Amino acid sequence: MVQVLMVAAGGAAGAVARFLLGIGLASFLPGPWPTFVINLVGSMIIGLAIGVLAGSDWFESWGRFLLVTGLLGGFTTYSAFAMDAVVLMSQGRWLSGVTYVLVTAVGCVLAAWVGVRITSG
Repeated sequence: MVQVLMVAAGGAAGAVARFLLGIGLASFLPGPWPTFVINLVGSMIIGLAIGVLAGSDWFESWGRFLLVTGLLGGFTTYSAFAMDAVVLMSQGRWLSGVTYVLVTAVGCVLAAWVGVRITSG
């Protein structure tokens, strides 16, 4: 039950952070790019968190649920990414849609990898 509460608390905080940052980014980044930035930053932070915290007792017992599954899972958003791509393609902007999907998928995996690598020296 503690794990569920950790995920819920972290997820709520992450969703609010994503919402507020998305509003701020939308003021100068058009279209789907606020979601891209949020997912890229979240992927980097997940990599950093795993690289720094994995193996510590508190992280393995409850911290992973709070920070990775909850906070960062609520902060990043696959569903918004998917909908942004669908909107671009439904507007006939196929090249933009496919580019967005590829840049997001590759960029987020690379960001997570960089985060882990930074912490492993």
